[in-house]
Formats: sequence, structure tokens, C-alpha cells
Amino acid sequence: MADEKLIKAHEALETAESALKLAKQLINEVGDIPMSSRSDSRSYAEKAANVTKSDGEGRVIEGVFDGQNMIDKKGTVYPVPANYASKSKLIPGDVLKLTVTEEGKFLYKQIGPVERKTVIGPLVYNDGQYQVLTDNKAYNVLLASVTYFRAAVGDEVTLIIPMDDKNADWGAIEAALPKFGDISTKKAMDDLDIEEELDI
Repeated sequence: MADEKLIKAHEALETAESALKLAKQLINEVGDIPMSSRSDSRSYAEKAANVTKSDGEGRVIEGVFDGQNMIDKKGTVYPVPANYASKSKLIPGDVLKLTVTEEGKFLYKQIGPVERKTVIGPLVYNDGQYQVLTDNKAYNVLLASVTYFRAAVGDEVTLIIPMDDKNADWGAIEAALPKFGDISTKKAMDDLDIEEELDI
């Protein structure tokens, strides 16, 4: 029960942090204060500037996913719902389209997936952040992705990362690998063996 409350608290913090980032960005724009963005944010903004625009669908904004948010060509940051990012397995470099409806709803759609590759590594928790360790790097993953796949620290997970991952600090969990020491997994494997024997 305590674990569930802790997970919900982390998700609430993640949502609040995204909302704060957007609020600060809007304040900067209104006050005409130059945005101090990191070099990786600038590179996503530069990529977003080359995205093809769509018309006829109301207010449409296109940008590039950075692992947590969408960044448009002006460098404006738009928070992407963590659940959507997790279920859609978004990774840094993916091109997104944000449609703002007349009711004010934000609807995201992936329109340009970046080239991908998969790696396998253990899930760890460092300084309040879930990460997957690979041979040469630690990649951040969203809390929503960890809970969606019901992964636990120490589990081996399959992680999707950009093919060109030099500047990527984030990845998307594709699957949590089963623990063969687990009773339920053993039973599933035993059932599989029985079915195979029956087929023979």
C-alpha cells in the first residue's frame, strides 16, 4: 500500500514539474526574457524548425520529443503526458504534432519516429530517477513507464533508444524481462512445456 502511494506521489511530482516548466516558459515569453536552454534543447529546437507544418486542423504545433517534453522550433517546451509517452514508447528525436482543440485540450500524435535500436540492462534507481544501465551509459526512463510495465529495481528490461544516441539521455522501456526464479513464471514455463509435449 505504501509503495502504491509512493508511486502516485512520484507521478504527481512529475506532472507538477512539467507544468512548472511550461509556466516558466510562458512567463519568459510574456516578459520577453530570453530563454536559457541547454545545448540539447537547442538541437531539438533546430530539428523542429525543419518539421513540415500541417494546416486545416485548428491550432497545430509541431516539435521534437526530448525524453520528457516536446520542444518546438522557438524552443518553447510543451509537457507531454508521461502515460502517453510511455505507452507510445517515445524516445528523444521523435517528431510530434500537438493539436490544441477549441475546448483547450492538448492532443499529441507521433508523426516522425526517429531511427531506433534496442539494448538490454538492469533497472536502477539513482537520486530520485529510474535508469537503465547499459554497457557504456545510464539512460533515464519515465516513472510512468516503470509502473506501466510493472518493472522493479533489479529487473532486466529491454530499452528503446535512438540509433544515434550520443546526445540522448532518455530511453523508452519496451518490455520487462521475466524473472525465471519467480514461481508464476516457472508455472507459465511448465505449462508451455506441457503444451509442447501434447503437440508432439
